[in-house]
Amino acid sequence: MANLKIDELRRMRALSQLGGGEGRIQKQREAGKMTARERIDLLLDKGSFREIDAFVTHRETNFGMGEKRILGDSVVTGWGTIDGRLVYVFSQDFTVFGGSLSQVHAEKVCKIMDMAMRNGAPIIGINDSGGARIQEGVVSLGGYAGIFLHNTLASGVVPQISAIMGPCAGGAVYSPALTDFIFMVKNTSHMFITGPDVVKAVTGEDVSFEELGGAITHNQTSGVAHMAADSEADCLYLIRELLSYLPSNNMEDPPFKSSKDDSLRTEAALDDLVPENPNKPYDMKDVIHLIVDNKEFYEIQEYFAQNIIIGFARLGGFPVGIVANQPMVLAGVLDISASEKAGRFVRFCDCFNIPLIVFEDVPGFLPGLNQEHGGIIRHGAKLLYAFCEATVPKITVVTRKAYGGAYCVMNSKHIRADLNLAWPTAEIAVMGAEGAVNIIFRRELAEVENPMARKTELAAGYSTQFANPYAAARRGYIDDVIEPSQTRPRLINALNMLQNKRDNNPPKKHGNIPL
Repeated sequence: MANLKIDELRRMRALSQLGGGEGRIQKQREAGKMTARERIDLLLDKGSFREIDAFVTHRETNFGMGEKRILGDSVVTGWGTIDGRLVYVFSQDFTVFGGSLSQVHAEKVCKIMDMAMRNGAPIIGINDSGGARIQEGVVSLGGYAGIFLHNTLASGVVPQISAIMGPCAGGAVYSPALTDFIFMVKNTSHMFITGPDVVKAVTGEDVSFEELGGAITHNQTSGVAHMAADSEADCLYLIRELLSYLPSNNMEDPPFKSSKDDSLRTEAALDDLVPENPNKPYDMKDVIHLIVDNKEFYEIQEYFAQNIIIGFARLGGFPVGIVANQPMVLAGVLDISASEKAGRFVRFCDCFNIPLIVFEDVPGFLPGLNQEHGGIIRHGAKLLYAFCEATVPKITVVTRKAYGGAYCVMNSKHIRADLNLAWPTAEIAVMGAEGAVNIIFRRELAEVENPMARKTELAAGYSTQFANPYAAARRGYIDDVIEPSQTRPRLINALNMLQNKRDNNPPKKHGNIPL
């Protein structure tokens, strides 16, 4: 009798692992997509996945659904390890009712999220769903809302990562939007509130799925997504790599990884990297790669707001979050998109105890009617708020320009930066020499016979006085002026010095960030 019951268990488990059946699995593969379980197996360490709720079925009886019950319903949930570290995962199964969300589907997801928060481990959601299950009506909508609440409560407690592996439309997009990082796959994943047909019916616009909500659209134009992978396998690999920089929860430090890259290594190439002409660009990514361990930089949102760079690296084995102006794009100015991109990243790093390294070369905020009407004041304040609020170790290196309000915003000494370093090429001032001379000496320039020659002379004098790091250093706003080649050992030394940093914000429920 016992053997018969074990046989029945095995039969039911095999049935649950078939999802919507061989036919639907074949269609999934023909569409260039893996199944829900194949994705989990590739994401996690081999053999580590433990599934729960494999025998759950939906409860709907209307519209003939009572005769269409599939074990596990339309989502696979459980836990496993990545590089030996515990993670929780749910993977929507498109072969079962198009991956649509039912009441029990939502309950399974919320259960695994509760477990993740209780046990302090990351949540990875693999999304591939046609949306709410229409046959269940408002019950499925309530299920979505429950997931949104769990996303919000888990925010800042455990890292949350969303992989979009197929359609993600309507209300379904708000769960990924509430998570920390969104990964998309080129040509096979899509996110949008309303699909192409609705857009055409309402606005008359003809738009393709890819143009409306594809991976490139959301990585380059909207900034909704953070990574665009070439394939599903590549996407899952990138998630594994991201987690190597992150702690499991907000009570842990990020994982130290010993490196053979010498902590005292200097880079002579940095001494000549910044051009003598202050208006000539250079690639800040070259600066980053020369300084970090093994030249490895995990960039986030590479294609969006490229005038600012964000991402993860290691210095002396310590994971760090890097925020850097990019002189190659819009001269590295701060605008609406750059401020939001960097502000959210700074807050994530602060949530999870990841030190912040800032490489600064910023001529100011982007001027223009569109920026002002778009709310650059409010959006720029988000980045300012994020740096002010952050209590993790914060280090700034001024490589060249640090002008005006943007100087204040980019982790200046005045907003609790722990260490502010400058290269000899740094220019810390209210504005550039030419603009300053036009204002200060406006009347004199209007009266002289040769205003251009006089302007050049005055600008040279202003530059001598202000276009350097020493005026700020004399006041203690810059802690030290260093040789660029020494940047790596100085940063690693500072991170070691700041290992036991203690800083707190005033007691409050939460602040009111200018959203």
